[in-house]
Amino acid sequence: MKVGFIGLGHMGIGMAANLLRAGHEVTVYNRTPGKAQGLVAQGARAAAGLADACRGDAVVTMLADDGAVEGAVFGEQGVIGSLGKGAIHVSMSTISVALSERLTAAHANAGQRFVAAPVFGRPEMQRRPSCSSLPPVPRTPSTPVCLSSRRWGRRRYPSGISPRPRTSSS
Repeated sequence: MKVGFIGLGHMGIGMAANLLRAGHEVTVYNRTPGKAQGLVAQGARAAAGLADACRGDAVVTMLADDGAVEGAVFGEQGVIGSLGKGAIHVSMSTISVALSERLTAAHANAGQRFVAAPVFGRPEMQRRPSCSSLPPVPRTPSTPVCLSSRRWGRRRYPSGISPRPRTSSS
């Protein structure tokens, strides 16, 4: 699978390396270009700009917060404008429910798919990999193959497909 990866901080760098080890073709982007060098040495392609990381089947974002995700997705030459129709944006960042709903709607309007699958753990856990993630379950057509890989981590906790919390009546 051709996967773009945006955000090579402490967690993202290990996650992108795990995708490479799983055999995916990975294009990486970070605001600080030097962070991609180690991954390029492992076989990743360095994107010249954020839009270049959005040319494949899926793009994964692992960014600090709502503001960083909004900037990457809705900014000039961002994910929404660069990702192809039918492609998938997987946000592994911890973001608000409101932003997750906004991303779901914006991607649907662009003919794309969005999956919120936040990951938790420490950077050294991700490098092993032994972090945990919250991929959407039940598996839907929006769930990319790369998310089902054990390379993401040891544990996955079914989280449902809606960003809204479940109530006792749901």
